[in-house]
Amino acid sequence: MPADTPALMWRAAHDADPSRPFVTAYDGPVGGRVELSGATFGNWVAKTANMLVDGIGAVPGERVALALPVHWQSLAWLVACWSAGAVPVLPDGPGAVPAADIAVADADRIGAALDSGAREAVAASLHPLGAPLPDCPPAALDYADEVRGYGDHHTPAPAASDPGHPALESGGRTFTAAELAGAARDLARAWELADGDRVAIITSAQEPLGALGPDLSRFLAPLSRAVPLVLTPGIDSANLQSRLDMERATALVGAPPGTPAPSGGIRPLS
Repeated sequence: MPADTPALMWRAAHDADPSRPFVTAYDGPVGGRVELSGATFGNWVAKTANMLVDGIGAVPGERVALALPVHWQSLAWLVACWSAGAVPVLPDGPGAVPAADIAVADADRIGAALDSGAREAVAASLHPLGAPLPDCPPAALDYADEVRGYGDHHTPAPAASDPGHPALESGGRTFTAAELAGAARDLARAWELADGDRVAIITSAQEPLGALGPDLSRFLAPLSRAVPLVLTPGIDSANLQSRLDMERATALVGAPPGTPAPSGGIRPLS
């Protein structure tokens, strides 16, 4: 079966080599580093999808607001939504929490999530190792606390393999799963992604998930080719170059204007 949906693309990337690094994330300029293999990231996806379905009662087609920055936990939420047949909804700006059936928010936005009208609000600490959120509001579910109790295997909903199923609301538009998969393949071709690539993405705690593109193609293009990701905050050029070299990155996405072009064969991607 062709990988015509984000959920199928994830499954193909995972099955290619579950032991291979899937995403490596840095917490701040000199902060901690965490590396998740496909198998480990898959456990978080399965647990999150099971929490959505069995714990929160999400059904295919329900909308899940993701008021989160680019982070490995945010990526797990995206893939979990697609596996469960839920529709991720991206905010229009850094401080916004869109109206949805379920709202997932970081510490700065959990209050707004509780006031958004969602029937359930989930607080994500975004701790690099998945620790709980200090002082989580009593009315919200603490993601890190709750998710650990769910199983490591999730059976995807039939909607996960339906190319015509809604798969994202972003920028005032609803994208089908096929549209996301097609945009991902197009960008992967434009970027000339291949085996052996490793894509670093500059992240910011202030940028919402829309920084990965309105169709999330900056995430889905590497996923479509099973290319590992490195998430790193913007840091000074010398330390950034050292980090990219250490991670054996071959391409860089999202460098702020004025950032010197990386050396050592690392190609900047638009």
